[in-house]
Amino acid sequence: MSTLYTARLVLTQDNDRTQIRNGAGLVRGTTIAAVGPADRLRRENPDATVSDLGNAVILPGLVNAHTHVAMSFVRGLGDDKSLFDWLHEDIFPAEAGLTPEMQAIGCRISLAELIRTGCTAFYDMYMRQDVLADVASQIGLRAVLGESLTHFFPSVNGSSLEETLDRFRARIERTRENPLLRHAVAPHAVYTTDPDFLVKLRAFADETGSLFYMHMSESRTETQENLRTYGKRPIPYCRDLGILRNDTSLAHCVDVDAADLRILLETGAIPVHNPSSNLKLASGILPMQSYLRAGIPVAIGTDGPASNNAQNMFRELWLAAILAKYGSGDPASFSAQLALDLATRNGAAALHDLSIGSLEPGKQADFCALDLNAPAFLPGNNTLSDVVYASSGYENRLTVVAGRELYRDGRFSTFDYETLLAEARSIARSHTRLS
Repeated sequence: MSTLYTARLVLTQDNDRTQIRNGAGLVRGTTIAAVGPADRLRRENPDATVSDLGNAVILPGLVNAHTHVAMSFVRGLGDDKSLFDWLHEDIFPAEAGLTPEMQAIGCRISLAELIRTGCTAFYDMYMRQDVLADVASQIGLRAVLGESLTHFFPSVNGSSLEETLDRFRARIERTRENPLLRHAVAPHAVYTTDPDFLVKLRAFADETGSLFYMHMSESRTETQENLRTYGKRPIPYCRDLGILRNDTSLAHCVDVDAADLRILLETGAIPVHNPSSNLKLASGILPMQSYLRAGIPVAIGTDGPASNNAQNMFRELWLAAILAKYGSGDPASFSAQLALDLATRNGAAALHDLSIGSLEPGKQADFCALDLNAPAFLPGNNTLSDVVYASSGYENRLTVVAGRELYRDGRFSTFDYETLLAEARSIARSHTRLS
């Protein structure tokens, strides 16, 4: 079975950033079989089912390279505080009472928002990721499941590190046949771990073939604390422990110096920019021009729905571009094309998955389609500009992952949204801090 998706414009995000007017993508199974002019692909594939999106733009699905999707259950809790006050006064206490049922509802809320706004893959970092594995499998989004770990036990994760890692191994085995799910060992941060703990987790990642992920250099406070405790900035501290590799992604990387950047380049670790969260928590602004000059690819994430508070990658595209321009003092220093690269091609690099991030034959059929009749896209002088600078994300009409339609024109196809609404409201009623 083949489906030919046609539209007014296709942004392929291939190496040449090819744009195809009156273009199409041919989907066969889970992959893209061909991309090109719609008329030609119609002639060459007369038996394909045609899905004509009309006045729309098809582009690769956006890749959210850092989030905590379960935290929808605490969206709006503890706002307007600094990072460390927010964590210790509100988030950590709320998480202590987190049940698997609440966690599953939080995951479903966030995944609905991601799908609705054109995201097709995400890198998550949270505890007890067995819950997300089940939810993501049901709903059909592509995900890396990072098990967030601190050296504090007992915890939500389990009574001990050994118990937690045994459950991690079991999850890897249980989901081995699901091509949309991969796994990561994700120590929370340098300030919630110690050297021996980090070395153990790095060894476990190597043993299981898992990716490696951490919060890193999120604020000046974190840097100063690590200097006092270990005599090193966070990035060289982790480099010297031998835990940074080319399978590593690092969320935030805001408070960095030239030596930090050299280490990222040498190790191949990918930094993930979270502009809304970092501004909301006043943690700082990632120095985009320094990364560009160093030749380090930067991806984009939303961070969690408690610190952003949205799971909408189009908001992050816009803000990343605006901040980069302001930070450089030069409006020409960062283009709409660069912003889209961060959320597609560089997102794929942060997930260490080269099968996604662009629309090319042989790659996974992960894409979305925005309605060019929406007011934000009028009068239509420059569609790429409109995607980055004007879109809200809710112009999205279609989200496809591995050739499967998850959302189309107001309807989610893999779960019942009315049921989700009832579940979400039950959390608000039962959570004493939100009621």
